[in-house]
Amino acid sequence: MAASRQRFVLPGFGISLGFTLAYLGIIVLIPLAAAFLKASGMGWPAFARAAFSPRVLAAYRLSFFCSLAAAAVNAVFGLIVAWVLVRYPFPGRRLVDALVDLPFALPTAVAGIALTALYAPTGWLGHWLEPLGIHVAFTRLGVFVALTFIGLPFVVRTVQPVLQELEPELEEASATLGANRWQTIRRVLLPEILPPLLTGFALAFARALGEYGSVVFISGNMPMKTEIVPLLIITKLEQYDYAGATAIAVVMLVASFLLLLLLNLLQKRTHRFYRA
Repeated sequence: MAASRQRFVLPGFGISLGFTLAYLGIIVLIPLAAAFLKASGMGWPAFARAAFSPRVLAAYRLSFFCSLAAAAVNAVFGLIVAWVLVRYPFPGRRLVDALVDLPFALPTAVAGIALTALYAPTGWLGHWLEPLGIHVAFTRLGVFVALTFIGLPFVVRTVQPVLQELEPELEEASATLGANRWQTIRRVLLPEILPPLLTGFALAFARALGEYGSVVFISGNMPMKTEIVPLLIITKLEQYDYAGATAIAVVMLVASFLLLLLLNLLQKRTHRFYRA
């Protein structure tokens, strides 16, 4: 009896759990279920035409590829930024730390306009890149740049607290015992950093998949070339094609859920592997 009572330390656990499940059901599960019910009423031929046409498949490829690429780049450089902010004191560090959160606070439409003005052929950076044959605005590269911009804080803010808890003395002890830099990274730092790094990667990827405002301006929205899935859904809604928009949304939901589930499983297995 004593052991069973200790499992539920919080008072009112049953009530709290009930509120939690009810809240998640109202906010998350019911809207998702409504989307699936709407799509199920279309019939498979109509669903396939709406969700797997050549234009929609091109949008899937662009959204998933650019989101994965942007999340991967942010995982690398976000780790470096977090490391510098935690381990190296320098003038203006608090300012740099605050700038990391700028994509959080900045409205996405403002970010899109700013990136377009910056990378357009007549922009501050665009007029230098244009003679080199590097076209950013209104290309797939522009989509990648926008998704990288909005995803960086997710990696930095996920990894930064772990680095703050990781004592530098552990690295010094590793070097004292004869380990080189790579051995210290692989055996001391990586087991602690990799799980939150994978979490930051998953968050940045999920955020990039649903991004609309910062991409719609810099991409140019050219069908089969620079058109992303959220824009295609908005276009369907503006055309009163609610069934088609729902079909595309359902495919994105399923694919995103499977990818995020895979990343979570990978994170747990990685954590268990290094702990073992």
